[in-house]
Amino acid sequence: MTAWEAFVEDFVTYGGYNTVIDGLIRTLYIAFGGLAIGIVIGTLIAVVKVVPSKNKFVGVLRKLCDIYVALFRGIPMVVQLLLFYFVIFAGTIPNIPTAILAFGMNSGAYVSEIMRGGIQSVDPGQLEAGRSLGLSYGRTMWNVVLPQSLKNILPTMGNELIALVKETSVLSFIAVVDLTTAFKFIADANYEYIIPYCMLALFYLVIVLIFTLLIRLLEKRMKKNERTH
Repeated sequence: MTAWEAFVEDFVTYGGYNTVIDGLIRTLYIAFGGLAIGIVIGTLIAVVKVVPSKNKFVGVLRKLCDIYVALFRGIPMVVQLLLFYFVIFAGTIPNIPTAILAFGMNSGAYVSEIMRGGIQSVDPGQLEAGRSLGLSYGRTMWNVVLPQSLKNILPTMGNELIALVKETSVLSFIAVVDLTTAFKFIADANYEYIIPYCMLALFYLVIVLIFTLLIRLLEKRMKKNERTH
């Protein structure tokens, strides 16, 4: 039996494709869940960092945010995942929710810098205009500045999603059967690793290409809406 025949047998005949589909769903679920948490955390951190205030409490918050960003950007993702699952929660929370939280908090550190750059790219006159109309700083930031900054950071945010999808390949460390683990099961079944891992690489490449295309289409749509207004 050739390596290709062995792969087809395990993938089709023995139902390996079911494991791959389930692994793909978990991979995307954790990546999107992590990004959602990251956007919330990152936006809050970015707002704290750009708010023009000499208040001591705000200063303390900024220091805490700096520490948060330094920690999560400085520690490898796989180490964070192990710490969350085996140390912080010590197995008291199922592995998938733990993974989403770990990826979300890691993403928050990166998204905060993306959001901060996006906010600072908006003309300061926009904030001043909102304030002159009687809006509070918070409402001006939420209704005027953030929507405009999102247009500027869309490509970078897309890159963050793609990075999260690829980083999920370490989920096997906490016994999550993701896309990588699914193909590893197929490879281990007959000790033929070349084709399963090449197919795994192809799957990730297709996912990245699809996301890249969707992001570009969204960018074009947003630019088109700007020209029509």
